[in-house]
Amino acid sequence: MSDLNDPRVFFAAERTLLAWNRTSLTLMAFGFVIERFGLFMHLLLPKQLGAAGKGVSFWVGIAFVILGAYCASTATTQYRRVLKTLKPVEIPEGYNVHAGVITNMVVALLGVALVIYLFFTQ
Repeated sequence: MSDLNDPRVFFAAERTLLAWNRTSLTLMAFGFVIERFGLFMHLLLPKQLGAAGKGVSFWVGIAFVILGAYCASTATTQYRRVLKTLKPVEIPEGYNVHAGVITNMVVALLGVALVIYLFFTQ
């Protein structure tokens, strides 16, 4: 990928991974808020909305949470591909290159757990 022999290439890849991590967390939080907004509306206007069920807000919220989990796992895959193209001189000695990967995978797994939770609490 790079012939610079410069660790800045690695750190740029890591910053990109962490930016995708923030994006995935934001998507999941937004999805959770949308999903719970339907429940809130049902509490405010129970007669107008009918029985509480899996309405539009539920499905849109679930879609955002799934999209967030997908972003986290895809960013991890992309980051690992970039790491394979770097030379050892481009990665600082003793630097833990797996911390971002582990964080993103935990975020993805928590997103899946949130989807499962939302399905069983409705």
